[in-house]
Amino acid sequence: MTEQIYSQTTPSVLMVDDTPANLELLTVMLKVRGYKVRAAVSGKLALQAVRNNPPDLILLDINMPEMSGYEVCAELKADEKLKEIPVIFLSALSETMDKVKAFGAGGVDYITKPFQFEEVEARVETQLELRRQKLQLQENYDKLRDLEKLRDSLVHMIIHDLRSPLAGIYGYLELIKEDATKTPSSASGRHIDEALKSAKQMTQIISDVLDVSKMEGKQMKLQLAECDLGGAVEEGISTLKPLFGNREVRFVPPKSPAAVLADSEIISRVIQNLLANAIKFSSKEGGLIRLSVESSGNRACVSVQDNGPGIAPEYRQRIFDKFAQVELPDGRQKDSTGLGLTFCKLAVEAHGGKIGVDSEEGKGSTFWFELPLSAPKPPAGKP
Repeated sequence: MTEQIYSQTTPSVLMVDDTPANLELLTVMLKVRGYKVRAAVSGKLALQAVRNNPPDLILLDINMPEMSGYEVCAELKADEKLKEIPVIFLSALSETMDKVKAFGAGGVDYITKPFQFEEVEARVETQLELRRQKLQLQENYDKLRDLEKLRDSLVHMIIHDLRSPLAGIYGYLELIKEDATKTPSSASGRHIDEALKSAKQMTQIISDVLDVSKMEGKQMKLQLAECDLGGAVEEGISTLKPLFGNREVRFVPPKSPAAVLADSEIISRVIQNLLANAIKFSSKEGGLIRLSVESSGNRACVSVQDNGPGIAPEYRQRIFDKFAQVELPDGRQKDSTGLGLTFCKLAVEAHGGKIGVDSEEGKGSTFWFELPLSAPKPPAGKP
């Protein structure tokens, strides 16, 4: 049955038993099958042997002087470097509770003495194959992670390099618009406005990609200061007003300021992203968007409600994932990189808050986020 062993190197097995006859018998049989075999006559010697040269598998007796097999296995599983080595118990104890205790200690299999060698061989091969597959899976996972890092670095570099030419396009469009005001033309003015809007959207996409990458890598430092959420919402409304079209946007400022300790620039972008999302999913005619800021206890909540198509239950958690797309009820998908809401989630959580969405298909969505309120600052000149 040696052809069943898939390994570039000969598998090594450590046998632990205080009965020399058992060790000799199994050693001969396993060596004939092509295994490297070492033996230890006590638990302490077994632990020393494993630490000096970890085997691929351990066959472990239970009843041994000084240290039982249960104790040996438990100590192996407590060691970060050794815990993945499979342990098969080989014991004369045949009660169910003995087997339960062995598996509880971390064993992967249990063979009762007296044993048939064919059974031992089959179980050893099975556990070694599982071990090989697990190691291969981990190796593939590590390679995949390295490739993902390489891909992210490449995307980051390309996106970063796009910023300069895009800034040039935006600047020249602004200059053309200034010249166009001297010789007004409604058609050319509309074209320039659309070009500027597209350039601004591209700039936002670039910022989202770079900032999501920084936040995932814990490289973005927050500039914390007292931030009034009501003022941030009003600023966001003012910034995106050219995109409203015929949509109605309502916001009633809170009676008292909702001050949080936050990076005002980042939080303003979160609000703008949520408002832009509501605009995107609201109808150009009859679209209604409501924004609110409320304080409760030690938390402040900002919500953005639209009367768009709503979000199906299966998408409500996924929309905050990278590159997620939401399918509308008619089967269409909104074109987007899917990074705007990911940025919002990472930004809010970086401030110690949480974000979510309440939605019903056909009745719109309410995106909200909560942040902890900051302690009030003492008046100037007072401690």
